[in-house]
Formats: sequence, structure tokens, C-alpha cells
Amino acid sequence: MGHKILIVEDEKELADILGAYLEVEGFEPIVKHDGQEGLKAFYEKQPSLILLDIMLPKVDGVRVCKEIREKSEVPVIMISAKSGEMDKVIALGIGADDYVTKPFSPLELVARVKAQLRRYEKSQNTAVTYDKEEVKIGELVLDKGSYSAMVKGELLSLTTKEFDMLFFFAKNPNQVFSKEQIYTGVWGYTGCCDDNSITVYVNRIREKLAKYELDYIKTVWGAGYKFSL
Repeated sequence: MGHKILIVEDEKELADILGAYLEVEGFEPIVKHDGQEGLKAFYEKQPSLILLDIMLPKVDGVRVCKEIREKSEVPVIMISAKSGEMDKVIALGIGADDYVTKPFSPLELVARVKAQLRRYEKSQNTAVTYDKEEVKIGELVLDKGSYSAMVKGELLSLTTKEFDMLFFFAKNPNQVFSKEQIYTGVWGYTGCCDDNSITVYVNRIREKLAKYELDYIKTVWGAGYKFSL
């Protein structure tokens, strides 16, 4: 079997369907139906990726994700029956890598799983082999080899996805990207983009740069975003 995928979903029928689709694609699904068992499986099984429902018995998905993020950068895709913007903001704000709303296509979710695994493995392998690719622009230095960002000689704390987005912008200065282009470039797959996800990550990066009085990511109204000094 391939990568272990932990599915933490209290709807047993949905969990079984997702597990079946993942198994057909060569993954090893591990299914749990409450947050407490999900956390136990995370520590014991060391999955490569986690599909995590927000509304769970015993321990909710938000608390589960927070604890996982304290221990690991393993990709987490949140699943929710709620489609409100605030729910997505909360999920991404606690460190989730992606967010899907029920009902969804199992095939689409499998595609997202593959994309997140490719991106995560690339970041891990790059960090080990130190295949250096560096961008220096203004007072910002981004090193793809070590996934590190420096501002004015100080380390800028970024999640893997935040780094990917900032690097995507910085290596293409002054180029305007639509949200669809950003979604493809950063998330790694095409299709209908999630505007809220992009907005949340842009705002988080802006907040971190603002501490150094830097405003590199500009909004181009009606078109998207660009990186400029």
C-alpha cells in the first residue's frame, strides 16, 4: 500500500466511500469516527495526510487540527457541512492546508489529496537535499532550499503554504495573477478556485510582513494580486 491517509469523519457512510476511493488509488486509508480516536491514530499511525471533519464527537476538528499543528506540518484537509466564510477562515487560520464543503465529489477530494502530498513531499525533499533556489527582493530573502524567509536579517515565521504563496509572488515581481492562477500555482491543481482560501493566506502574509513595515503584495482591483516594492 501507499501513503497512509487518516480519515476522521463521523458520517460512517461517507468515511467508507472516501476510504474506498483512496484505496483504489493505492493509498492506505485509516478511518476513525471521533476526534479522540483521530488524535490517537495520528500519534500511532503517523499518516502522510489527514482528512478531518470539523464537527466531530468527543473532540471537535478545530481542536484536533490545533494539536496536530503543534506537533507536525503533515497536510490537513478540513471537511465541513458549513459553507460560511468564517468557517473557512477559522480552518485555515489554525493551520489547515485546504478546506472542502459537503457535498463534494470524492474524485475531486482524491485529486486534492494527491496535490497536497506532492507539495508536501517536494518541500520535505527540498529541505533535505538543499537544492537551493533563492529570491532576494527588497529586504526579503526567500530560500526554497531550506523553506526559510528572512526580513532585515530576521527569520520570518511562515507555514509551508504561506511560504509557497510568497515565493510564487516574489519570483514573479510586478506580474498580476488572478485568483485562479494563484490557486493553480500554489495549491497545485486546476479547477474552480476557493476565493476565501486565497484571501485568508494573502492577509496572513500581509500581517506578518506589516510587522516590518513592508507592503509587498498589492491588490489589483478586478484582476487579482501582484508583488511589488
